[in-house]
Amino acid sequence: MAVIRWKPYSEIDNFKTQMDRLLDRFYRPYQSGEDISTSYPLVDIKETKDEFILTAEVPGMSKEDIKINITENNLTIKGEKKEEKKEENSNYHRVERRYGSFQRSFTLNTIIDANKIKASCKDGILSVVLPKKEETKPKEIPISIS
Repeated sequence: MAVIRWKPYSEIDNFKTQMDRLLDRFYRPYQSGEDISTSYPLVDIKETKDEFILTAEVPGMSKEDIKINITENNLTIKGEKKEEKKEENSNYHRVERRYGSFQRSFTLNTIIDANKIKASCKDGILSVVLPKKEETKPKEIPISIS
């Protein structure tokens, strides 16, 4: 039978590594510097050659509940999701849906043509199309052969 040497500190190191992984999974949303409690609604921002397209989840909200503002290259979405009227004879076991006001701001790396912005809201999805100004679009310069 082989003798196996016990290394008490290696077990502590293994425990520390496992705890670091666990805490890393828990704190990962906060590492971006954005507070998770204010990151509603969830947003995707896609850039194409001519525009930015912002898509946000706003379930249960109408267009009257949402305001969109733009100044230079800063886009702000504000809104308020109102709480549904609770029935008095009902006991809620869990309430996970968020209610209240929110505000999210984004800085875009290009100047937007504010006169051509289009926004629509359908099936709980807010879509905002933000066209880039002509002078900020990349232009290809042809090379002539001489």
